[in-house]
Amino acid sequence: MLYQKFALLTVVDSEMPKSKLELYEAVIDALADRYLTVDSLAFECNMNCVSVGERLKFLIENGIVKENRCNKKTLYSLTSRGVAICKTFAITRRLEKMKTTIAVIDEALHSLPTLPELGEKKPKREHRDETY
Repeated sequence: MLYQKFALLTVVDSEMPKSKLELYEAVIDALADRYLTVDSLAFECNMNCVSVGERLKFLIENGIVKENRCNKKTLYSLTSRGVAICKTFAITRRLEKMKTTIAVIDEALHSLPTLPELGEKKPKREHRDETY
């Protein structure tokens, strides 16, 4: 039991760090539904606030995210360009999922035995087996 828990921990720890694109995608996905502060974004994306701030700076400079000031708080949201990018990411994920599903179905179809041709007739049994 203890070994199994340790094995699970080592698998989680051995994952590769996220790429910059994956980090930007996480920030954009978190902002898809609502306005968030830097702290909330950091919690949603499982990143530290400094890293989120750097990502936000880049996204603001490129017109994907905008700053909104509300009662001494700075809230971030997606621009129309950011929404379009978020939808593109969602479509891409859906297509990747379909691609893997189609590959599994194709493999399953190739593993099935082929059915005899419709024109071919099966030979009839000459004797009926009376023993049940």
